[in-house]
Amino acid sequence: MRRRTASEGRVPVRFAPPVPEAGLPALPELVDACAGAAVRTEPEPPGGGAVLRQAACGYWSRRGLHGGPDSVVAAPGGQPLLFALLAAYDGDVLMPRPCPAWWAPQARLLGRPAYQVPTSAEAGGVPDPYALLETVRRLRAEGGIPRVLLLCPADDPTATVAPPELVHEACEAAVGEGLHIISDETWRDTLFRPHETVLFSPAEMWPDEVVVVHDTAGSLLPAAWPMAVARCPATVEGAALRARTLDILTALGALVAGPVAGAAALALDEPMTVIRRTRDTAELYGTVAVAAHRAVLASGAFARPPEAGRHLYADLGPLRARLAERGVTDSMELENHLSGRLGTPVPGGHRFGDELGALRVRLSTAALLGADPERRLESLRAAEPLGLPHVERALADFAAAFAELR
Repeated sequence: MRRRTASEGRVPVRFAPPVPEAGLPALPELVDACAGAAVRTEPEPPGGGAVLRQAACGYWSRRGLHGGPDSVVAAPGGQPLLFALLAAYDGDVLMPRPCPAWWAPQARLLGRPAYQVPTSAEAGGVPDPYALLETVRRLRAEGGIPRVLLLCPADDPTATVAPPELVHEACEAAVGEGLHIISDETWRDTLFRPHETVLFSPAEMWPDEVVVVHDTAGSLLPAAWPMAVARCPATVEGAALRARTLDILTALGALVAGPVAGAAALALDEPMTVIRRTRDTAELYGTVAVAAHRAVLASGAFARPPEAGRHLYADLGPLRARLAERGVTDSMELENHLSGRLGTPVPGGHRFGDELGALRVRLSTAALLGADPERRLESLRAAEPLGLPHVERALADFAAAFAELR
């Protein structure tokens, strides 16, 4: 890992932590689809072609969110898509604390005020309803124009899934205050226990107020093939929002590459090979996340039980005294310490909007499955992945790094 200078480490955008990747080889069927479309010399039209948008409709329809392709817009990744959506709205942006590291930079680049609202003790990704109401009223009293709420029912960075009643209460408060909601559901297909964990999309109850965003890097495509889709409300206002979003994507030249669109359409159609890979990957990451979570708790640190994704979010506040002996007094220093000790990037909570003084970090679980895609594929195929020598060693070193802080 390239050594960073102190000043580089404080650059908020260029060194913001990326979305945790699966680190697995792409499915051969998707590689073939991408290669088969490589002869295309033109990108998709702004917002995606008909085949891609229809595939996205099918994906959402199987999850109870119905609608036509005229309500869908595609972009080359979640970042440009969110940027275009926020630019299509006006007013201030609200988001939970902590939140994905790339959300706040989008608002800053647009010159929009962005405010973070605390989450509840139950889960991250969705703001506490009462804190949300208080924030909205305070902003309006100060002359602000709160207009958009971002939330993440299956959350990065906390790896939790907000209970349906919490999502309902937060969205009811937001809609009651006239806020538009953008629901990032990138991680909805990575639930460790899909038959036990209920993920509630706000669009199921407020279809006219909610835009749903899905970045295929969450579960369907490699991060090297960027593609994300948004489902706009099927209303006059939703059509106007989609039109403004298309204008912005066109102005940016943010078009989906033709070969990527071919692979993305196939992935969104969810043939059995894609379904099995998604299911098996989620199960694997759930298995290793439980082991990592156990090691964190054994050290005396705290972490909510991870329920989705490829990471967990740890609070080392209970170990503050021992960390101070090592010169670690804030999340930036904790990031440097654990990144060096574990040999993999461990972004501090300050990158997700948490206070610098809070000793929180996001821990990737991909590093525990092997150093390269081939080892991780071996872990995926194993009946008992925790028994593989390279996984055992990685987990032992992970546990030792936390045991040293007791």
